[in-house]
Amino acid sequence: MANLYLVDKLAGPNALELAKADKGAKVVLIQDGVYLDAKAVSDAGGTVFAVKRDLELRGLADKVPANVKAIDYGELVDLIVENKVINFA
Repeated sequence: MANLYLVDKLAGPNALELAKADKGAKVVLIQDGVYLDAKAVSDAGGTVFAVKRDLELRGLADKVPANVKAIDYGELVDLIVENKVINFA
């Protein structure tokens, strides 16, 4: 079971720093967290997701970096059920 970090912008820098040090971490950028640069996490071997609806509401749906996978709410629920959640939102 991997650690799943739910990350919003407010605590984002601290959360991403912790996730970067956690091999196999999964990070979901939610709400204003979709503005954050999580490249360091994916470069360290983690997986980065962003909630599609949050991207759409902020006009970022067509600007998703290659290291980030856009997911819908159903996929978010699956990640939450399958992993240990660490909430930074």
